[in-house]
Amino acid sequence: MTLFRTALFVTCLLISSIPAAYADGTSVAFGGIKADTTLPVEVTADSLTVNQADGNAVFSGNVLVTQGEMRMTAAEITVEYQEGGKGIKTLHATGKVLLVSAADAVEAENAVYTIASGQVLLTGSVLLTQGQATISGQEMLVDLKSGTGKMLGRVTTTFVPGKKG
Repeated sequence: MTLFRTALFVTCLLISSIPAAYADGTSVAFGGIKADTTLPVEVTADSLTVNQADGNAVFSGNVLVTQGEMRMTAAEITVEYQEGGKGIKTLHATGKVLLVSAADAVEAENAVYTIASGQVLLTGSVLLTQGQATISGQEMLVDLKSGTGKMLGRVTTTFVPGKKG
């Protein structure tokens, strides 16, 4: 019985330390959320409005952005072009944003994707799903080039312990 209690104590200690590791904003590996940021960006939507004054374009309704294997969906995405219209500077996504690549997915209320740096800042009720594990927080910065990210805010993680055969 003493061995069982010791094993139970060690298991509880290990489990309780996992959320603490994420709570301080430490990095999270995103093997799936990694993208080649030099590939073309394709945007499809139900409608498009172009503002000639500021050179921005607003895609609305069932918006889908693809870049290689990476997919981003949202209710609306504003494309901010580089000066002189020579490529996309940033994508500002709002409304049920979903970023998916391979087996990893991140949901949020808003996202800003800076093409040159390959960084996506997701804000508002962020939820990362990796297989059966989840991590949630208020803000997350994903580096698509390195496949890493950082979750900030009150961070909560849920995971399924491995099964013994």
